[in-house]
Amino acid sequence: MGLVKYMAQPSNRSELVNYCKRQLGAPVLEINVADEQLDDLVDDALQFFHERHFDGVIQTYLKYKITQDDIDRGRARGDNDKVGIVTTTETTSIVGTATTFTYEENSNYLQIPPSVIGVNKIYHFDGAKASTHNMFSLKYQMFLNDIYYWGSMEILTYAMTRRYLEDLQFLLTTEKQIRFNQRQDRLYLDIDWGNVRVGEYMVIDCYRLLDPNTYAGVWNDSFLKRYLTALIKRQWGQNLIKFQGVKLPGGVELNGRQIYDDAEKELENIREVMSNTYELPPMDMIG
Repeated sequence: MGLVKYMAQPSNRSELVNYCKRQLGAPVLEINVADEQLDDLVDDALQFFHERHFDGVIQTYLKYKITQDDIDRGRARGDNDKVGIVTTTETTSIVGTATTFTYEENSNYLQIPPSVIGVNKIYHFDGAKASTHNMFSLKYQMFLNDIYYWGSMEILTYAMTRRYLEDLQFLLTTEKQIRFNQRQDRLYLDIDWGNVRVGEYMVIDCYRLLDPNTYAGVWNDSFLKRYLTALIKRQWGQNLIKFQGVKLPGGVELNGRQIYDDAEKELENIREVMSNTYELPPMDMIG
């Protein structure tokens, strides 16, 4: 037997819109919202879902292979260095004088796919290895002094020592400085590009949104259905406000203001539930 398709489980954009309209009374009532408005509301709901809901994104790791062009852009120094690209971002002057100031921005960035909405960190960009095979490394010496052989300690002691070494590495190893803005789709790497080699790989720990056209289950998310229904209801009320007092055939009169106010209350409640239930907690800050 094949899978049963339920109308209450939308799998694309049009099915989701029809589901929400049925929740508001269609086809018994005519939902006075234009198709163009519905498209805008679906996009707004998806944007809110992707930016706030933990099921709207997925934490993933993107691997990127460094090229010579990346190194040239990162090592650009300005007019005296013809390698790479340096962008003039601002020019200003002192009022009443001929003195001008020109500011340049180094193009030390990688273009990130538009689906990436946040970057946590990068790993092993300079090819540094965390192994203990280097006898001159601090980690090797710590193992040499504290761990004579496996049979001399319990697993708890070994685990505590490993954590101690990891803390040392965290404190003594400089974090790679990165800057990322979702609207630019650029990952700026404020690092020493002289230590970067062609062919090395960079692993980017990032959050990427779930494209509903690829993952159809997004259209059937319970929060997205409730939120879009409330958005359509508010738009319906907004459209009817201008016709306040006009009676429909049969003497029926729709109160646009009441529909709008009810939708606003529903949206406020939904957003509160989002913050308390579906939103990822903020990261701890130690300072």
